[in-house]
Amino acid sequence: MPSSSPTPSDSPPNMAFDRLRGAETWIFDLDNTLYPARCNLFDQVDLRMGQFISKALRVAHDEARVLQKQYFRDYGTTLSGLMERHDIDPHDFLHFVHDIDYSPIELDHKLEQALGRLTARKVIYTNGTVAHAQAVVSRLGVSHHFDGIFDIAAADFIPKPRAAPYQVMVDAHQIDPTGAVMVEDMAKNLEAPADMGMQTVWVRTDHAWSHPGVKDEGAPAAPYVHHVTDDLSVFLHQVLDAPEKM
Repeated sequence: MPSSSPTPSDSPPNMAFDRLRGAETWIFDLDNTLYPARCNLFDQVDLRMGQFISKALRVAHDEARVLQKQYFRDYGTTLSGLMERHDIDPHDFLHFVHDIDYSPIELDHKLEQALGRLTARKVIYTNGTVAHAQAVVSRLGVSHHFDGIFDIAAADFIPKPRAAPYQVMVDAHQIDPTGAVMVEDMAKNLEAPADMGMQTVWVRTDHAWSHPGVKDEGAPAAPYVHHVTDDLSVFLHQVLDAPEKM
C-alpha cells in the first residue's frame, strides 16, 4: 500500500499536510519520481553509460563497469568522475546515455489529475537533461503542468546532492525555499533542500541506492525526510484531500 509518514515531530498527517498545501512551489525530481521505478529506464541508461566509457576510454566492458560504479560512489555521478578524471565532454556523454527507448513510460492519468489539482507552481529539477525530462513528461502526458526544468547543464554539471546547485536552482526560478516542497526518490538528495527550509517528500523505491540515510521500514531515520510515500499520485491526492487543521 502507498504510505506517507508524518514529520519527525509526529504531527498528525492532516496538520503536516497543511504546509504542503500552502506551498508556493513544488520541485520534482524526474527519474523514478514522476514515473514509477518499475519502468526501469535507468537500466537502459546504466547500460549506455558502460558502453560510452568502454569506447571513450578504450577499456574492456568489465573495466568500464568498474569505473562507472567507482565514479558514481566517489563523485556523486558517473559523469562527474569522467569529467574530473578524463576531461570527458558532458554534452557528448549525456546525449549518448539518454538515447534510450521511452516506451515503458505510459500515460499516467492519476498523476495528471493530481498535478492539475495542485495549484502551486511546479518545477522539475533533474541530474539529467532538459531533453530527457521533456521526453519523460511527454510520455506521461503531464508536460503542461510544469513551469520550468532545471537540469544538470543549468547546474554547471554539479550534481545533486551537492548543496551549491540547489541554490542556483532556486535563484534561477525565483523560489523561496521556505515556501517550497522537494520531491525525490533518493533520500540523500533531500538533505540540502531541507537545510534550506523546504519541506521534503521521499518517493521510496526498491533500489538500494535510493535508501541511504533512512530506514527501510518505519519512520524516517533522518530529520531531513519529512514525508515518505510509495506512490506519488496517491500521496498528492492524500495531501489535497486531507482536512485542514482546525
